[in-house]
Amino acid sequence: MANKYAEAGVDTAAGDLAVELMKAAVSRTHNSGVFGGFGGFAGLYDVSFLKTFDQPLLATSTDGVGTKVAIAQAIDKHDTIGQDLVGMVVDDIIVVGARPLFMTDYIACGKVVPERIADIVRGIAEACSATGTALVGGETAEHPGLLGPDDYDVAGAAVGFVEAADALGPEKVQNGDVVIAIASSGLHSNGFSLVRHILASRDIGYTDVSAELGGTVGEILLEPTRLYTGVLASVLDELPGAIHSLSHVTGGGIAANLARVLPQGSWVEVDRAACSAIWAAWPSRTAKAPGTSVSACSRWSRHPLPPVSCARSSRRGSRPGLPDASLSEPANSQGSSRARRASTAGPSSSSGHTPVE
Repeated sequence: MANKYAEAGVDTAAGDLAVELMKAAVSRTHNSGVFGGFGGFAGLYDVSFLKTFDQPLLATSTDGVGTKVAIAQAIDKHDTIGQDLVGMVVDDIIVVGARPLFMTDYIACGKVVPERIADIVRGIAEACSATGTALVGGETAEHPGLLGPDDYDVAGAAVGFVEAADALGPEKVQNGDVVIAIASSGLHSNGFSLVRHILASRDIGYTDVSAELGGTVGEILLEPTRLYTGVLASVLDELPGAIHSLSHVTGGGIAANLARVLPQGSWVEVDRAACSAIWAAWPSRTAKAPGTSVSACSRWSRHPLPPVSCARSSRRGSRPGLPDASLSEPANSQGSSRARRASTAGPSSSSGHTPVE
């Protein structure tokens, strides 16, 4: 008898094979905190350790990687996009002072190609392992007729924990605090609609070789997002109370994202001399949030910013000068095929200032 579901373009067998191909990588993210096994309807996690907290808070974040997936699809390279997804999600967790516990992912595609899906999820799993995050579940949904055979999109969500007294935020920022920027590894996962537009307008293909970039354009652009969670967790553990707030600089740029972690009526000035002037200088820009102004660097580099750069923040009405020098040393729905995954793992063992993306 004909399989009517398969005739409609949904291949449940391919979904099952994809799960088998990714199972080992997902299982490696698990630890004693995960409750239950692989393949259930929901991932379970033991949070008994939170009983020792005075006021435990859960932190949650959800995100995707935007149109960077179009480049992965164009050159048929899918093993790095998973790290981008984890970086976008768990780095939002660490900047509030929380440690990630577990994550789930969702992949929508026009056609389930088991090896492709497994590559994506393996990338997610490897990045989860690197950040101490359990990948406790996910879903792959096949949407024939809605997406093309080679099209897909990815999204993820994570949950973390923090003692309320240790949470970071604008209320802890003080007059004279130093702002430290951590170098970006590249474009990360933001602004790729603009990047793709620029390349298309100049007739540059993803398979073109660029001497200036040092490789194939598409592969250079797919360099995965740097994972800041581990290093920031270490700093928070080693210097308790020293960090007042953290900003994950993504789509809104430096100015807008700094404004999100400043108290009302405050401002911060970023030292332009601390920015590499590899590309031509742009006009100075100032971005405002309600009651807040942020002066951003006017020079941008295709190379990372210096690993550590300084500025000072101030309450409005008192304007201290900038530091004399920057630090120079590195400082789904009915009608889709669903492959369900549920799994396990425990809290990160690793126990303001700005990761610049």
